[in-house]
Amino acid sequence: MLLRASTSLSLLPPPSEEKKPSLTASSSLLRLRRRTGFGPAVAMAGRNEANPRPITGVVFQPFEELKNELSLVPASNDNSLARHKYAEDCEAAINEQINVEYNVSYVYHAMFAYFDRDNVALKGLAKFCKESSEEEREHAEKLMKYQNKRGGRVKLQTILMPANEFDHHEKGDALSAMELALSLEKLTHEKLLNMHNVAQQSKDVQMVDFIETEFLGEQVEAIKKISAYVAQLRRVGKGHGVWHFNQMLLHEEEVVAA
Repeated sequence: MLLRASTSLSLLPPPSEEKKPSLTASSSLLRLRRRTGFGPAVAMAGRNEANPRPITGVVFQPFEELKNELSLVPASNDNSLARHKYAEDCEAAINEQINVEYNVSYVYHAMFAYFDRDNVALKGLAKFCKESSEEEREHAEKLMKYQNKRGGRVKLQTILMPANEFDHHEKGDALSAMELALSLEKLTHEKLLNMHNVAQQSKDVQMVDFIETEFLGEQVEAIKKISAYVAQLRRVGKGHGVWHFNQMLLHEEEVVAA
């Protein structure tokens, strides 16, 4: 007797009824579906293929986003190609600070010429003023390089003529000049803070970092150093103590090196 298997008694489910793996909220299956051509890759997550849910912040459309950036590239070489997210207020603030640094350098240079005279002959103070003048000029050049780096235009302004005489009948020339130097450093600090404020208002994070890293810390140190010089000169008066103070400045590097 032959037994014929009935299709209704088949132990295998039909192909169309095979179980598909289900997705649960905890499985967080991530599928990557790519459009044809040059379209962007889109990351999708969902319960099934028919109802995908996009993940916020993952979609990246490079060619669409580049259209906006390409419009910012000037066609003419007369305009800066490097300029990006650089406000006009920041550009103007940099030019103003360049002028401040050059003016301060000019005053220090005039002080150097005074103390280097044969009838004044305070070589230590002359050395200090010359080095200070060169330092302020270096600051101006650093700002000029930064202006060019960001795509701005350097616009040099007028430098005022400084005083040529620094003697004072009560304080003496050394103390008078050093108090002037302290005032210059504090003024420079205020101008730096103003420039820093402009960068913050323009939300220029890179410029804020540049000012803080390259200038503010050094400026505070300079104010502290010259404040000590003023205090010492006020103690020694106009007499022989000024000569000793002058010798200290003249050989300051040798003392530090020792």
